[in-house]
Amino acid sequence: MTPIKKNGEIMTGTSPSSSVELSLFNKKGPSSSFVEKKGPEDNDSGYYQEAVVNGPSSDTHSGDFDANGGNDSAGHGGLNRDLQARHITMIAIGGALGTGLVIGSGASLAAAGPGALLLSFMIVGVIVWLVMCALGEMATWLPLSEGFPGYASRFADPALGFAVGWIYYIKYIIVAPNQLTAAALVIQYWVSREVVNPGIWVAIFLVTLVTLNLFGVKIFGEMEFWLSCIKVVTMLGLIFLTMVIALGGGPDHDRRGFRYWKDPGAFRPFEKNGQVMHGSAGKVVSSLSVMVTAVFAFMGTELVGVTVGEAENPRRNIPRAIKLTFYRICLFYIVSVLFLGMCVPYNDAGLAFTKSGKTGAAASPFVVAITNAGIGKLDQVINAALLLFILSGSNSDMYIATRTLYGLASNGIAPKVFLRVNRFGIPYVSLGFTATFGLLSLLCISSSAQRVFTIFVNIVSVMGLLTWICILWTHICFVKGMEAQKIDTSKMVYRAPLGKIGSWVALVFCCMIALLKNFTAFIFDFDSVSFVTGYVGIPIFIITFWVYKLVKKTHRVGALEIDYECMEKRKVDEEEKLFLEAEKRRLEEFPPSVWEKIYNNSLGYLF
Repeated sequence: MTPIKKNGEIMTGTSPSSSVELSLFNKKGPSSSFVEKKGPEDNDSGYYQEAVVNGPSSDTHSGDFDANGGNDSAGHGGLNRDLQARHITMIAIGGALGTGLVIGSGASLAAAGPGALLLSFMIVGVIVWLVMCALGEMATWLPLSEGFPGYASRFADPALGFAVGWIYYIKYIIVAPNQLTAAALVIQYWVSREVVNPGIWVAIFLVTLVTLNLFGVKIFGEMEFWLSCIKVVTMLGLIFLTMVIALGGGPDHDRRGFRYWKDPGAFRPFEKNGQVMHGSAGKVVSSLSVMVTAVFAFMGTELVGVTVGEAENPRRNIPRAIKLTFYRICLFYIVSVLFLGMCVPYNDAGLAFTKSGKTGAAASPFVVAITNAGIGKLDQVINAALLLFILSGSNSDMYIATRTLYGLASNGIAPKVFLRVNRFGIPYVSLGFTATFGLLSLLCISSSAQRVFTIFVNIVSVMGLLTWICILWTHICFVKGMEAQKIDTSKMVYRAPLGKIGSWVALVFCCMIALLKNFTAFIFDFDSVSFVTGYVGIPIFIITFWVYKLVKKTHRVGALEIDYECMEKRKVDEEEKLFLEAEKRRLEEFPPSVWEKIYNNSLGYLF
């Protein structure tokens, strides 16, 4: 008999085939369990897990549902748990590699120059790493399916968890139309807006995305896995290609080196509406102004906090994911923008975000670099690959937004109607509501796609910063509680390298960027659009926090009030013990091959 879990109790037994004990804990989920079973198709290769469902809970409001998506009389069901570890990992990577890097970097390059672009990506990269470390320390201590909103409610204030949960959802319903606008920008490289209005492309892509999200999550996960693999391979190819071009290996044999850092320069003076701020002050202002694009480029790395509740053995995989995040930041972001700045000057007319950029200009600066080097036809291929980048990102963004809204409803902080799922386990009401915000991308019909893209970046970046601020503040409260309760930290599987100090430093920088990100709205002529879009997220967050706090009469969780040895943690501890025992037996029976070891220590850092 295999171990099952029923109503929160782990029941163990002996399997005649493998004697393996496994269970799966889901705080808000159903009374479900996983039975490890050796199937006839796997006699020579290993194990697979078969879900055993004990039926839906009667408490539909709290989010206890049938894991396999069975509907109750109210039409409320559950999500299918078909995402494997490789799916979750690649969705997180693919979510981070998107328009912020391949298109947004062009806006920063055109506005501030290659030096400012590199500096802003390095600063924000360090901040993101500190955020990931803070999140990882909490996630390995207590993996929660609610992610960082759950940690905020548990370690800081329930009102903070409510506010950050809704801010995160708002961010993603804006990111999706931003991606669609970016897709319209990319297509204008082939077909100008005078020939085909970009709104037509946006409508086609939006219908396609909604259709794809109506498929089962297993199909979605498999599709996103391979699309994300294409993204990683494409980015590695672009990094290598720009390095070759910079060193004179292109058809023009022009050894550019750091020429463009000298002429026209590494830092571009700040310019607005034809007015230029010369001197060092102008260069500092332009450098600060592009921080918003760097923040936007890095958003999505915190997805580890969203998937932690479904991660296999999180206490082993989360620290690995954080280490990999550091390597990916160094490679995909820092190295790529360094070589990019060596290949394209900030005043290149081919950039869509330059004042001289024409309608059919390349949305991505990487395409500009290829074109300038005289590599024929490759610019077409790369532009098509970047379009695939964007559509894949849009697909995953809509998926995350839909599941976030479903999670908010399951926790009782969104209307229950969003809990409805169809017989395939798709939360169709949440999907339909989320998809309506994709219509915002139709703004590019009356305005230039470049302008709409910039507006969306302003809005989304402040939402991302507020999310990071909440994660960092929650971690500070988490550490303070441990110190106050004198908990032995040697028991922790993972500790943030810089501890509470690192979170304080990152918190200060995040607050500074949030306040200064659109200060250029006040320079020269007042830019009301830039001011509103750049700061609108802050009052929304504050109002959401205080309304919930006053209505629900919540209070800040004191350092001595935090329950570190809660029932959830004890269950996770037990599950980890069972998992490690099962994993040990599996490895004894099926040890990793030489090729698996080589992959894990090489390409495994990227894929």
